[in-house]
Amino acid sequence: MNLLEELQWRGIIYQQTDEEGLKDTLNKEKISLYCGMDPTGDSMHIGHLLPFLTLRRFQNHGHRPIVLVGGATGLIGDPKATEERTLQTIETVQHNVECLTAQLKRIFSFDGENGATMVNNYDWTAPLNIITFLRDFGKHIGINYMLAKDTIASRLETGISFTEFTYTILQGMDFKHLYENHQCKLQIGGSDQWGNITTGLEMIRKMTGEGAKAYGLTIPLVTKADGTKFGKTESGAVWLDPEKTTPYEFYQFWINSADADVIKYLKYFTFLSREEIEKLEQSVQEEPHLRKAQKALAEEMTRLIHGEESLNQAIKITDALFSGEVRNLSAAEIKQGFKDVPSYEHASGEEIGLVDLLVAAKISPSKRQAREDVANGAVSINGERVTDTDYILSVKDRIEDEFTIIRRGKKKYFLIKY
Repeated sequence: MNLLEELQWRGIIYQQTDEEGLKDTLNKEKISLYCGMDPTGDSMHIGHLLPFLTLRRFQNHGHRPIVLVGGATGLIGDPKATEERTLQTIETVQHNVECLTAQLKRIFSFDGENGATMVNNYDWTAPLNIITFLRDFGKHIGINYMLAKDTIASRLETGISFTEFTYTILQGMDFKHLYENHQCKLQIGGSDQWGNITTGLEMIRKMTGEGAKAYGLTIPLVTKADGTKFGKTESGAVWLDPEKTTPYEFYQFWINSADADVIKYLKYFTFLSREEIEKLEQSVQEEPHLRKAQKALAEEMTRLIHGEESLNQAIKITDALFSGEVRNLSAAEIKQGFKDVPSYEHASGEEIGLVDLLVAAKISPSKRQAREDVANGAVSINGERVTDTDYILSVKDRIEDEFTIIRRGKKKYFLIKY
C-alpha cells in the first residue's frame, strides 16, 4: 500500500487538485510539501492536528515537510464566514508564533535528509512595500476569481474589508515563495483552505510558467458520530498546552471516545499500522467492554503530544481514581486529576473534626447527615474508609502538606486545600 492508498484507507483525503499528477510525482521522487496555520491563539487544539499529522505521514515516507506558522497572515486574518476578525498586535502574534512553533516541533523529526523545516511567512512578507505587492502579486489574481471563493462570497452581503479580501493573495504568495525557494510542490490543509490553496496554485502557474508542477490536497472536517462537535468537552476545547488542558484531561478525552468514533480516530490521528487498527476494530466488535481501542488511542495521542512521562502520569491518575487508591498520588498529579472537582480551603495550622469538615466543605448538608455518612462507611480520606465520627484530621492526613482527598460514596470526590 503506497502513501496515497494509505491516506485513502484512513479516510484522510477530501479533495485533490490533480490526483493523477500527484500520484505520478510521488512515484518518481521525494518532494517538499507544506502545511501552515495562523497564530490566532497561543495554543493549538486537537481540531488543528489532522493536517499536520498528515504532513508527518509524508515525512515518514521520505518526503520533506515544511511547517509554516503565519506571522504575517496572522496579522491580517483568514476571513470567517460571518464577521471580521479582531486584529491582533504584532507583539501578541509574535508570542503566539513562538508558542505554536514549540508545539509543532513535537510532531516532526528535524534530523536526516528529510528533516522538517520551520518557516514564518512574516520573514518574506514584511519586507514588501505596497507598490510591489500590487504590481508583482495583485496584478496576477483577478477580482472575479477572488469573488468566486466561498469564504469571500459568503461575506459579500454582510461586508468584508479590503484587508481580509487580500488574505487569499497573501497565502498564495506563501505557496509561490516555498515553490521557488524550497522546491515545495504540495500544500496540505483543512477542507476550508481549498480556496487559499488553489489561489497559490494559480499564482505559481501565472508567475512561473505553464509547466509548473504543484498540487493541493485537503483533509476532511473531523466529525463525531452523534453529531456533536469534535474536540469540545463541557469545559471547552481540548488544547495541546498542558496548562490549558492537562495531560490527564487530554488522555481522558481520547479514552472516552465512543465505539462509533474510535476506529476513525485511530485511522486519522495515530501512526498505528493497518493490521494493528483492524485488530482493534475487531476488539470493538467482539469485546467492547475491554475498550482496547480507546486505550490505544489515548496512549498514542498522549505520548505524541505530551511525552512518555506525562502519559504514565495520566495512566497512574486514571487507575488511582478508578480504584480509589489515591494516597500514592503526588501533589502535582492531584492538581491534574482533581482540577475540576469541588474544593474547600482550610487553614493549614488548624486541625478539624471530620464531621465539621464535611459540613464546612458542603460535602454533607448537615452534621446529622455527616455523622450518618461516616458511621455507614460512606466517607474515605485519601482512599481509606473512616467510620469514627470523632475523627480529627491532622497533618498526617495531608498529601505533601497540600491536599486531602475526601470521597463520599463511590464516585463523589472533594479536594481539601491547605
